Amino acid sequence: MTETHFYEPKAGNGLKHDPFNAIVAPRPIGWIASRSRSGALNLAPYSFFNAFCYHPPLIGFSSVSWKHTIANIEATGEFVWNLATMELAQAMNATAATVPAEVSEFELAGLTAQPCRLVQVPRVAESPVAFECKLTQIIRLQGADGRPAEAWLTIGEVIAVHIDRRLIQDGIYQTALAHPILRAGRGGDYFEVRPEAMFEMVRPA
Repeated sequence: MTETHFYEPKAGNGLKHDPFNAIVAPRPIGWIASRSRSGALNLAPYSFFNAFCYHPPLIGFSSVSWKHTIANIEATGEFVWNLATMELAQAMNATAATVPAEVSEFELAGLTAQPCRLVQVPRVAESPVAFECKLTQIIRLQGADGRPAEAWLTIGEVIAVHIDRRLIQDGIYQTALAHPILRAGRGGDYFEVRPEAMFEMVRPA
């Protein structure tokens, strides 16, 4: 029988670093652009991010505190998700800095704020894929005991998509060609998706 390391999270894990976000990995990165009512731009990465529905296409990310991104989205009802790639890894990491609301992380990271078509929030021009989104819900998360957590799940409907044409071959989007990066555990671990790491399995009929 395999020996396991058992712990109850509320009592601590007994390890050097909480393994939770290293076990649930790799995770796509929610590189979210937003704009305040006054026009200030914000760009920040979130490691609790994913897609939730085909029809309508819904994506969402969770923030572990009420940050500028959440406040902006609540105020304007719009945001843009940008694909974080290996080429943009350092720039993406730079946008994680804690700065005042009036400071644009686009400028901080040397990125281009490209106007979108259907929302008033710009996308990262250097990113090969971007989703223009309209807010559907902001949900404060809670524990099994019903107590509210210091975390908010923001869900948006994708109303427009931008894809670099080089990533489309024979009418199919080639995920690995973009070399997306994904979040792992600890303070700064990431994975890179490469073409040689891809494999296919056909679903049973």
